[in-house]
Amino acid sequence: MPDPSAEPARFRGRPLDVGPDEPLARALARRGRRLLGRSLRYHRPRAPFCGVGHCTNCLVRVNGVPNVRACRYVPSPGDRIVSEAGWPSPEVDLLAAFDLLFPRGLDALHGFRRPAWATPLYQRAIRRLAGFGRLPDAGVPPAVTPGEERRVELAVVGAGRSARALLAATGAGPGTLVVERDRALGLPDGVESLDRTTAAFLPPPEEGADRPFTLLAVGDRGRAHRIRARTVVVATGGYDASLLFAGSDRPGVLTAEGALALAPVPERPPFRRAVLVGGGERVAGLLALWGTHVEAVIAPGTVGPEVARAASEIGVPIYPRTLLLEATGGRRIRRVTLAARGGGARFSLSTDAVVLAHRRLPNSPLLFQAGASMAWRSEAGAYFPALGPGFATSVPGLYAVGEVAGFTGAAITESGRRLAPSLGGRGPVDLSGLTTLLDGAPGPLDGYYPELVDRLPRRSKTVACPCEDVLLGELADFHARGYRGIEVAKRYTGLGTGLCQGRYCVPEAVLLLAAWERRPAPEVGRITARPPVVPVPLGALAGLPEGGARTGP
Repeated sequence: MPDPSAEPARFRGRPLDVGPDEPLARALARRGRRLLGRSLRYHRPRAPFCGVGHCTNCLVRVNGVPNVRACRYVPSPGDRIVSEAGWPSPEVDLLAAFDLLFPRGLDALHGFRRPAWATPLYQRAIRRLAGFGRLPDAGVPPAVTPGEERRVELAVVGAGRSARALLAATGAGPGTLVVERDRALGLPDGVESLDRTTAAFLPPPEEGADRPFTLLAVGDRGRAHRIRARTVVVATGGYDASLLFAGSDRPGVLTAEGALALAPVPERPPFRRAVLVGGGERVAGLLALWGTHVEAVIAPGTVGPEVARAASEIGVPIYPRTLLLEATGGRRIRRVTLAARGGGARFSLSTDAVVLAHRRLPNSPLLFQAGASMAWRSEAGAYFPALGPGFATSVPGLYAVGEVAGFTGAAITESGRRLAPSLGGRGPVDLSGLTTLLDGAPGPLDGYYPELVDRLPRRSKTVACPCEDVLLGELADFHARGYRGIEVAKRYTGLGTGLCQGRYCVPEAVLLLAAWERRPAPEVGRITARPPVVPVPLGALAGLPEGGARTGP
């Protein structure tokens, strides 16, 4: 292991200039080094996409430990960091020949059948391509510390606006624990928090137990916590959605969160001229921040008045109800191809980035794990918890507030404040006047994907699941064979089985299959929720105490 005090961190052998608390991905982006690896099956170039630690586009190897997310990892002096995939390097990868040799897809599930003698060779090649990184280097000690068990009255997952409003309104103190994957700031005095800790597993409550919920959480440094609580509030917020188009996995395509995470300062975007995708408040905010660096605004549906006003003031063209057909380029996109919905002619724009800000999705894996009833909402194109009186889910003692529950705008904060009386047993909760997605309004992608698929360039390779390199053609083959439903599609193609657990590909696939199958999206179903929410070292779970080492009453 390197001596931390000996020299600065190095990325692929070169000294790395890192600011205080600066994630690796942002430090590399400042130096123009965004290409971090290659994809799983076709070795297509990969660069940061989500910026919040959900996707698999920025995995690196740190001091012999694989699969470290560069967007969340803050380098320390002496660190040795290398790319996970790409031989001899991510920039020049000879295995990228697979992308050219298999334009219609590499059959990784079924393998060659004839000639029989080729099957072992083929399967050996598949095993060589499969997986993310090698095992940890020999002699690297597990990055875990002994875990502990905590017994609390109330566990709040998330420390955003809704959670802080809830805690302030309840006057929460001892007996309340906040689990936050970043830094828990602005909490009331006396509220204990676990910073940089991700809640990874929330099974259904144990009937008859004093504290029926058992929440497992793991910190960035591998320390696990078993939290036993009487009540759990999920306030995990949301994230920016992906969008399906040819070249959507290319470097330079990233979510609004990803662009903000890579910006060295908020006013300096990580691109020269970008197209923004979306027509709502989020795009209006990005125009106010980065307007001089925006080439155009593209909206799958209509454009809100706030976007029209902001774009008009700075002279940015707007293309409402427009198909984003393709992004082209190599290590960086150079151009996008567009077409107006309804059969409009194709046209192109020069750009070096596509920033996706068209809709937000709920960060809801914990609610799925706990067995909460979920309902499809067309406006967002996603499943949200079905809430009863007082923000209660279908699981007794489990509540959801804020963006993960479907609230938007100022209602995100207000939902937390209004939940307080329900937790305190002080009467019913007033939900009137809260802006929410739970009204069944149509979404901007209604009818979008059937138009898109009919007009995609035939020569292009469209990746439907970037984690597993599942192609749109594989989904089309699945449908042509008469199979139905998203869970069957997952088993047939592997879509949704990557490290992001379908956060980015499954909502788009549900919308597409709903159109192909000519039935509502809820009938297409959802994939089975499998813990943990993020990859967890086995050593962390093994370090949890069986009985003692508890804190709390």
